[in-house]
Amino acid sequence: MSRRSLCLWITVVTWWTLYGIVLAIETLTIQAPAGTDVNPDFAHAFRTSLSSAWIWIPLTVGLIELAQRYPIEHGRLVTSLSLHGLAVAAIIAIRAALVLGFNGWIGWYPQPPEFSVVLASSVAKNSLIAWLIVGVSHALLYYERANSRERQAVELEARLARARLQALSAQLNPHFLFNALNSVAELVHRSPAAAHRMLVSLRQLLRASLEGSQTQEVPLREELALLERYIELEKMRLEDRLRMYWEIDRSLLSVPVPRLLLQPLVENAIRHALGQQLTSGKVVVRVARQQEWLVLEVRDDGRASAVPPPHNSNGIGLTNTRARLRALYGDEHSFTLTRTEADDG
Repeated sequence: MSRRSLCLWITVVTWWTLYGIVLAIETLTIQAPAGTDVNPDFAHAFRTSLSSAWIWIPLTVGLIELAQRYPIEHGRLVTSLSLHGLAVAAIIAIRAALVLGFNGWIGWYPQPPEFSVVLASSVAKNSLIAWLIVGVSHALLYYERANSRERQAVELEARLARARLQALSAQLNPHFLFNALNSVAELVHRSPAAAHRMLVSLRQLLRASLEGSQTQEVPLREELALLERYIELEKMRLEDRLRMYWEIDRSLLSVPVPRLLLQPLVENAIRHALGQQLTSGKVVVRVARQQEWLVLEVRDDGRASAVPPPHNSNGIGLTNTRARLRALYGDEHSFTLTRTEADDG
């Protein structure tokens, strides 16, 4: 028996048992009104009421299963109505036959009446109950279908989001590798030894990056460690022109952040600001908490004119960052690029 069938049987048995108990109490109340000397027959009341209710247990399960297989809906309305009508008629006849057959043990009637009398009574008492069960069965069916459609929609949306995130993540490693190799190419002729050291560092960096390529979020400490390796490569190329400063709230090192989130931002600061000036420049990476928000900030003191306005920032790094944040967090994030005057500090 499946878990669903077991839950169905338990629910139906519980319902009809409670119904039988209520019916027995009602019968006893009618038999012995308050203030009278009549002694009610408790055994007879509970025996007849519970027996009458328990007969409904298999019949109810049968009607529910019939509704699951042949629901009354557009496309097979006549067929389903006919099947359910026949089922209700069969239930009325079955209950009449069972009452008459077991009357000697249960005692519904002092003297067994004719079958036609019992059948007429069954029609009057059980028709409405049977059709009510049919209605409740269909309500449960439509509720299950609505829940199933909602779950499928949520699952589909989640799959689409995962696929989109995976596609965006797949762009990060080639983009990152392309930029790093460009940096190596700049040093090959000018300083072969530095280019060699850069390739060794690049190998280590790419290994660390690819190991977590299927992970969307990593602890902040891992993201910062990866960023430090990237900055080591850039320092080989820019030498003393690049000065890095860290303002990190150490209590946030375990907070999950999107993988390779900071690297494109630092790369953007270096390329559009420090990389276009002959004097040394400063890049500040700041991580802090503002109320319920985690703030990750990258600042540079490059020339303001060298900083691209946000609406023109269509490179893979920044475009990818925007799209990933939107896919991961929806409206629960903020990503901004702002121009600032150069900082001489």
